[in-house]
Amino acid sequence: MGLKALLLCSDEKIVRVLRRVLGDLDIEVELCPNAEAALRTLTRQRFEAIVADLSGDGASGVLSSVRNSPCNKQAVAVAIVERSMALKTMFQTGAHFVLYTPVSSERAKSSFRAARALMKSERRRNIRVAVQIPVVMRGAEAGGNMKVTTIDLSEGGMAIALPNRKRPVGRWQIAFTLPGTERELVIAAEFAWEGAKEQSGLRFVQPSAEATVQLRDWLRQNSPEAEQEDPPIRCQLTDLSLSGCYLESSSPFPAWSRVTLSMRAGGVEVRVQGIVRLMHPDQGMGVQFTQNTPEQRAALEKFLGVLTENRSLMPELLVQAEGLESDAAQPQPSAAEAEDPLLQLFYGEPLAAEAFHEALRKQRAVPPAIESGVSPAHA
Repeated sequence: MGLKALLLCSDEKIVRVLRRVLGDLDIEVELCPNAEAALRTLTRQRFEAIVADLSGDGASGVLSSVRNSPCNKQAVAVAIVERSMALKTMFQTGAHFVLYTPVSSERAKSSFRAARALMKSERRRNIRVAVQIPVVMRGAEAGGNMKVTTIDLSEGGMAIALPNRKRPVGRWQIAFTLPGTERELVIAAEFAWEGAKEQSGLRFVQPSAEATVQLRDWLRQNSPEAEQEDPPIRCQLTDLSLSGCYLESSSPFPAWSRVTLSMRAGGVEVRVQGIVRLMHPDQGMGVQFTQNTPEQRAALEKFLGVLTENRSLMPELLVQAEGLESDAAQPQPSAAEAEDPLLQLFYGEPLAAEAFHEALRKQRAVPPAIESGVSPAHA
């Protein structure tokens, strides 16, 4: 089953460009000439993307209503706007990506490459493979162990059969081994839903990059619905600390995107997970790292050391989309992260792209201090 996009637009020139671009990317287009038709279609069909020309009557309301649609709330939203419209206004409609008019094939193709990676990742996360695996649940809060069996497994969690309908309240550490593999996976999980009979659902909480890759590979090999992933996007690393980084890219992912970063320089390679905290269309994105373990900190310190000692070294950086964060309630940074100047820019008063990059340039003038956890590194 291919990817589908709903296009709300009455401008024939824009429609022609997007039909050609989306067709080249193997994305099927369902054209709706007005907001009423779009809302009616959204209640009947599932789409991986909603593209709306905000110059049309009711178009912004369509994007806003998507978040309340049971079958389309995780769809990637793309707004077509004039450059004079404020970014804040656009993103308040629920848009993830922005296309400025006049819409060019080159710009549209760049944006939709990133959008398609998110569309695939969201659909991939929903693929479930029926499998029975013994799982040991260790109570992280209440203490004690419990043995259960899976009913099915996905990249984001698992359905389990609970003896005597014991509800796994709070956060747990679960341990299991995928069939055909030898390495045990240990992942934090929390109760997500309670079904009929003895069924309940567990949602994985920030699994490590290694666990995510192992899960994804296994699901791809054992699911008839699995499809080829889009290749990661190559970006330029301009600023790096122990808590986050800023990446220049003509195809940045939107805020609240979950991503995996692979960074390599001077024979040192680091793989970290993060979430996009801010995005500047056509320019770049700020990423906060989401796993603050001693192992990751040590790996980042080593990587920062290589960049600090070799200022002319150009690191290689690839970004893989993992999906969109469903809950956009912005968490507060930890005490250590609050002292990080780079994250202070991410969490501070929103700045226009020019002002933000000027603030970055001022930070780069400050000597790195790896031991303090604040180490802007300009590549």
